[in-house]
Amino acid sequence: METFYRLIWLFFCYSFLGWLLETAIAAVRERKYVDRSLLFGPVCVVYGVAGVIISVALRDLVGNWVFLILGSAIYATVAEWLAGHWLYQMTGTRWWDYSGRKGNLDGYICLTASLQWGVLGAVAVKWLIPMLGWVGNAVPSMVAHILLWVLLGIFALDCLATALTLAGTLHRMPRVEELSTRLGAVSVRLGTWVLKKTESRIQKAHPKADFQKKQEKSTVFAAGCGFYKLFWLFLIGAFLGDIVETLFCRATAGVWMSRSSVVWGPFSIVWGLAMALASLLLHRYRDRSDSFLFLAGTFLGGAYEYLCSVFTELVFGVVFWDYSHIPFNLAGRVNLLYCFFWGIAAVVWVRWCYPRLSGLIERIPKRWGRPLTWALAVFFVLDMAVSTLALARSETRSQGLPPQNAVEEYLDEHYGDERLNKIYPAAVRTKQE
Repeated sequence: METFYRLIWLFFCYSFLGWLLETAIAAVRERKYVDRSLLFGPVCVVYGVAGVIISVALRDLVGNWVFLILGSAIYATVAEWLAGHWLYQMTGTRWWDYSGRKGNLDGYICLTASLQWGVLGAVAVKWLIPMLGWVGNAVPSMVAHILLWVLLGIFALDCLATALTLAGTLHRMPRVEELSTRLGAVSVRLGTWVLKKTESRIQKAHPKADFQKKQEKSTVFAAGCGFYKLFWLFLIGAFLGDIVETLFCRATAGVWMSRSSVVWGPFSIVWGLAMALASLLLHRYRDRSDSFLFLAGTFLGGAYEYLCSVFTELVFGVVFWDYSHIPFNLAGRVNLLYCFFWGIAAVVWVRWCYPRLSGLIERIPKRWGRPLTWALAVFFVLDMAVSTLALARSETRSQGLPPQNAVEEYLDEHYGDERLNKIYPAAVRTKQE
């Protein structure tokens, strides 16, 4: 929980500092105040998300300026790319545009901006995080926790109002004023007022924003590259990734070894997410050269694997892979050879795998494709939840602590050390501070 509170604290700090930076830059350029936040509050979520990822992922690289800047640039650039495309899809307008700069991609990212994010991220990891930690520690724990929960509640309501506005909810409510008057409900009136204020504020900052977009209904299941398509690509990638890694271990080490990430089924979550993210980020560039896809896959794949390694160690206290014995490795989390493998995989995936798998997925009948997708999604959520609880209980069990409730007794009975060692034979427990 203390790690959770620290991350939330960093998120709000980075979001607020990002809002200050964006507002100041806009004020200098336009010589007037311009609200640069998508939300009501003085926060820029992209800065918060990217800042937290950089702070967590790159904490071991404080003394390595080259990889600190490179890693910060990659994570921040991906966050900016995703945010730019999502905002355009939701509002039909660009919230920033780098089209006039050299080395830009879709006008949402460019080399100069990426370099700036790299330097800012490195400075944040090197000096800003210790400063923010000192400020956070100066506040009594109880007061800090209450304050963070209050901020989270306000932030959640702010996000909900903004999401409903971007989805065009207000325009799909016929005779809103008449409805709220007839019902006489304070909640309806307040909700309508919030939606109107949110839309007005966004359109004032971005006059071209459109909340009345008509979405074309497709008769094809999982058309495009939306949620349904990405989920099935995740499912296929998770299964194939587990099979490929198992065969690879057999071929190189001469043993059959489980490479699953979860306790139910042969699924590698790392590979599944990689395939889904690769499709989301790279499928639109399928007409670009193989060298472009290879370089993109090399850098993105390496950064992704590094982040997964840090995340699993931070959350579970377990290292699932260690490349310290392989030349040109970085903290044992990634190595140059496997980064090249990611690059090759990106080319093969975009050129050959994605088009064929996409076509097969779209052939699933729509009438049962969606309910099946949600059923499988629920299964995966439960699978990952049980896996997380089993690993957490394994940690407390290694400390000699007896089960405290029925859930822990069930985990000890069904997911004891012997079974977990079979599922995660390569996992090595680390010492948590």
